Amino acid sequence: MKKIFLLALVSGVMSSSVFAADMGHGKVNFKGSIIDAPCSISPDSIDQTVELGQISNIALVAGGKSSPKTFDIALENCDIAALEKGVQLTFSGAAASFDNTNKTLGIVGTGAGAGIQITNGGGNIITLGTPTPFQDIQDGNNTLRFSAYLMGNGGDIKTITAGEFSSIADFTLSYE
Repeated sequence: MKKIFLLALVSGVMSSSVFAADMGHGKVNFKGSIIDAPCSISPDSIDQTVELGQISNIALVAGGKSSPKTFDIALENCDIAALEKGVQLTFSGAAASFDNTNKTLGIVGTGAGAGIQITNGGGNIITLGTPTPFQDIQDGNNTLRFSAYLMGNGGDIKTITAGEFSSIADFTLSYE
C-alpha cells in the first residue's frame, strides 16, 4: 500500500510539472509619441513602403519614368478649430546626384541611373525640403494622397544599371 501511495504521489508531482511547463511565451512592445498637433498620424502612415515594381531599364532612357504608385498619409481625430490655412507637408531625403533641382530622391543598391519623384494629389512634383502648398482639412479623419515613380537620369541606356534599389523620404507636417 505504501508503494502504491508513493507511486501515486510521484506520478502526481510529475504530471503537475508537465502542466506548469512553459507552453510558449512572448512580449508585446508598445511605442509611439505624443505630439502637439491638431491631428494624429495614422500608425499605418508613419512607416510605409511603396512598391514601385520591376521597371525596365529601357523605360528609363532619356528621363523616362515608371508608372506612378499612389500612397496616402492618413490623419486621424483632427480638430481644426484653431487652423486658418490647413496642413503643409515637407518631404526630405538625399537628392539624386543628377538632379540639381532637388526634386528627385536618390536611390541606393545595385540599381543606378535613376531616382524617385513624388507628386502631390494634383500631379505636381514636390521639391525635397520645401513645404507643399497648404491643403484644407476637416474635423475628423483626412487622407493626403501622393504618388511616386522612378525616373531615369536623362542619359542613354549605358547610364542605367539594372539591379535592386531603395530610397527613403521622411515627411514632416506643419499646421497653420
